[in-house]
Amino acid sequence: MSRTPRTPRTPVPAPLLSPAVARLRNPLVALLAALVAASAVLLGAGTAEAAGYRYWSFWQGNGKNWEYATQGPSVLRPDDGTVQGFRFAVSEDSGDADQPRRAPDFGAICADTPAEDGKKRVALVIDPGTAADAPDGEKPPAPRTACAQVATDASSAEALAAVAKPLRYDSSAMLCAISGYPASGCGEQVSGDTGSAKPSEPTKTAEETGEDTGQDAGEDSGGGPSVGLLVGIGAVLLLGIAAVVQARRRR
Repeated sequence: MSRTPRTPRTPVPAPLLSPAVARLRNPLVALLAALVAASAVLLGAGTAEAAGYRYWSFWQGNGKNWEYATQGPSVLRPDDGTVQGFRFAVSEDSGDADQPRRAPDFGAICADTPAEDGKKRVALVIDPGTAADAPDGEKPPAPRTACAQVATDASSAEALAAVAKPLRYDSSAMLCAISGYPASGCGEQVSGDTGSAKPSEPTKTAEETGEDTGQDAGEDSGGGPSVGLLVGIGAVLLLGIAAVVQARRRR
């Protein structure tokens, strides 16, 4: 009995996939994509948690611009005719610290203060910053300048005290407040996510300490991913590479 030949079936086309989805059907590529995504999430989390510090930074004028001071005000003894700046702001470290918003112009600042034998003149720019940098409930006063006339061996801190009392320091002699601003807090860490600050240590007045360091509260605590986070990312990537190599050997 003869059989009627069957009509060949027309192939059914596979569903159309986008190039990205099609590539992900390869298990090795999918694995690598997942690892890259996980690394991006971890790095993003580290960046989001980067914190800054709210403090008075210390600057020196070079005639035209500002330079971040490499010594604290209590150590530095400026020459006659120099310009010093203090800026209150939130920053992660000296690399992104905000400069004073007034030019370091000695001639303009000390124009009405004649030279005097046995003393030196130090021009000061005091910039309390903006409302965005102010602690909760406080309003920064306007920036101002002053010409301090002090003994020739006076430090920058002594020049500041001559024109901007009251000063306030913390237990480690860090400068916390100039002319009473801010009323509380001292170099506190500020969360990068919420803007909230950690409680600060008890503070002292200038009369109680007699000195200050006045420099970056976060100088050694730069923001960014922690060492543990970077090690974790490296471990994830190494595991992914090992899985890819093992899969290729099985082919």
